[in-house]
Amino acid sequence: MLPRLARAHRRVLLPTARALSTATAATATVSAPAPLSAAELEALLRHDHYSTATRRFHSLLPLLSNPSLLLASAFLLRRRSHPSAPPTEPPPLPTTTAATAAPPSPSSHLRLIIPSRLKGRPLPLPTLPLRLAIISAASALDAVFSPRAATFAYRARHAAIRYLRSIPNATWFFRVAIPRQPFGPRHARHLLDAISGKIDDPGFLDYLRELFLSDAIAFELGGSELSRGLPQESELTGVLLNIFFDPVDREVMAIREEVHKKNPRVKDESVLHTPVRVYAVRYLDEMMVVTTGSKMLMLEVRDRILTVLEKDLAVKVDSFGSSVHSAVSEKMEFLGMEFQAVPPSVLHPPMSEKAKRARKMYLKRKAAEAQELKNARETRRKKLGLKILNHLFKKVRRGHEFEFDFHIEDEVQQEFKGWAKETVVEYFKSQDHCRYWHRLFTSGDFLSLNRVRDQLPPALVDSYDQLQEALDRFLMPRRGYDMTEDVERLEEEEDERQYEKRIVEDLTELKMRVSAPIELLRKAVKLAGFTNSMGRPRPIKLLLCLDDVDIIKWYAGVGRRWLDFFCCCRNFKMVKIVVSYHLRFSCFLTLAEKHECTKRQAISHYTKDLKVTNEDGVAELYFPAEQEIKMMGDKNLSDPKPVDGALTMILVRLAVDETSHPCLAHFCAGKDTTLYRIRLLQNRLNVDPLNEKKWVQGLSAIHESLNKKCLPLCSMHASDLLLGKITLQDIDCTQFVDVV
Repeated sequence: MLPRLARAHRRVLLPTARALSTATAATATVSAPAPLSAAELEALLRHDHYSTATRRFHSLLPLLSNPSLLLASAFLLRRRSHPSAPPTEPPPLPTTTAATAAPPSPSSHLRLIIPSRLKGRPLPLPTLPLRLAIISAASALDAVFSPRAATFAYRARHAAIRYLRSIPNATWFFRVAIPRQPFGPRHARHLLDAISGKIDDPGFLDYLRELFLSDAIAFELGGSELSRGLPQESELTGVLLNIFFDPVDREVMAIREEVHKKNPRVKDESVLHTPVRVYAVRYLDEMMVVTTGSKMLMLEVRDRILTVLEKDLAVKVDSFGSSVHSAVSEKMEFLGMEFQAVPPSVLHPPMSEKAKRARKMYLKRKAAEAQELKNARETRRKKLGLKILNHLFKKVRRGHEFEFDFHIEDEVQQEFKGWAKETVVEYFKSQDHCRYWHRLFTSGDFLSLNRVRDQLPPALVDSYDQLQEALDRFLMPRRGYDMTEDVERLEEEEDERQYEKRIVEDLTELKMRVSAPIELLRKAVKLAGFTNSMGRPRPIKLLLCLDDVDIIKWYAGVGRRWLDFFCCCRNFKMVKIVVSYHLRFSCFLTLAEKHECTKRQAISHYTKDLKVTNEDGVAELYFPAEQEIKMMGDKNLSDPKPVDGALTMILVRLAVDETSHPCLAHFCAGKDTTLYRIRLLQNRLNVDPLNEKKWVQGLSAIHESLNKKCLPLCSMHASDLLLGKITLQDIDCTQFVDVV
């Protein structure tokens, strides 16, 4: 793959020493520089590419050919496309040559992928030199514009969702509904004008304009294909969208500042006060605004935001879809999840009576087990002490003398004193023991007689009275008294306090609940063929040509993508059921269909955890086990990829024994490859992904031009692609193999 770059007459990336030995003297390499980190790139821009007179950056076009920046981009591609590479055997890294200082031209480094359908649209994809230049441009633009970006402009889905989940007392919200529309010339002009405000480099702006004109960067606003690991999206898209929507962010920041000034927070803690606030979250072209104030305030905020979008940025907005909704009584779909403001007791419901009884039984059982362990430990300690004393006694009887350089009398005394206190405290916790000793101390006391007390010294009588008071106070059992009454009383008081606290919180607070769209999830499961029309698992016959381990890996990749993406949802248990039941048993039925056996035989062979044995005879587990799924919770992830790319694509292995094609993963030197054919879901079902009635709302699809294309992959990258660890973005899709 990498030697193709030598024919591009650009800065060359050479993968191995073998390629270096066959290179001519004209392509002699220099020592590879160190890759630039984000902080080093920002410092370089500030030091060498910033003018204090104009307060703008300059000379960014030559930076796209900087060897260190290109090497950093290559490292990024390599790290992303080799998630399973062992650290002791890293893939070959590219080195750079100083051939020319011009970045590759988009017009000459684009490859058109022709679809198999006659009416299909071709897909332009950049080659590796242009891909590295695009990533370098994205890094440079990010270093220029990220310091002034708004705090609510998130670059990761789960980070935005966690912020929305922390918003208190939401009353009204709305989502900016942008209908599907191409990012056309008008939008590109607004974008380039915004970039020229910070970058004084006409050559760099012309290069970006050429990327748009050649369709090297082509995307749609309001679609569902952004940041999902699909091959048709570019690494530069996210940075450009953040720059494009910066005027909207500035307007929202101005609105928030005005609202904060008009509604200051009351500093008196004795007063229950909820200040009016406006919260906003934007991820790429999706935006959601939440307020704790009135509906009129929310309508005013919405009108100001839509005005900036329509007039300043020339973006079409669906006014009906951007309506203001009640956060308490309605759900809002955003970032593929559902949001609603609910009382705290809905998120953290109180324990039922049955759960309380079960917890009491559990605690009682744990206490009994702890007491058994304590008794066994004391028994072993006593036996060991008796053995030591017996041994020392025998030695002393035989005339042996013991000399020690240290004295442990104080330590032994403190240890025995602690044991004695623990024993006494534990002993007198029992009412029966106290009653027994009280009866012994108080029965037959002749000093209670007056004629005897008058004949004794007063000091003795006072001492006796004090002893009796102490005995009555500590040992005298109260009639009808039980220690459990105190415990029950304390528990009732604690329950009352928790109930009061819960009622007050429900009346004064609201918290955001995040839920997975279960109906859309079930529709996606049915569309992909995991279940039949009755909702029961069924086999997928297109997977029968794969090996058993590859079938399990494909199911595992889809299941883990779903579990990672919806792990922050409140109804995560429903997603677990879909993965643990529908996907697992669909995999069993597929394996049974392949081997012409029953489902019970397949479960008996692979076990319920779908274990497979590798070449060394070691059992491997790819699909998440039932216990693992049951214990899963919020993993605090940053931006897990959605399931779209893994769900809508199936890799079919071709019946070819030997191939001479190298692995198409970026910077992979593997030669032992296997040919796979890509089969897309929309082409198999003959369904248009834009038709929401037949497709799943919010589910994106890989471009149809990649359907039935063949790609050679080594065993490691084929496994990673099936498991969902890498996507088609990590594959050089411009070098597909033509197989009839």
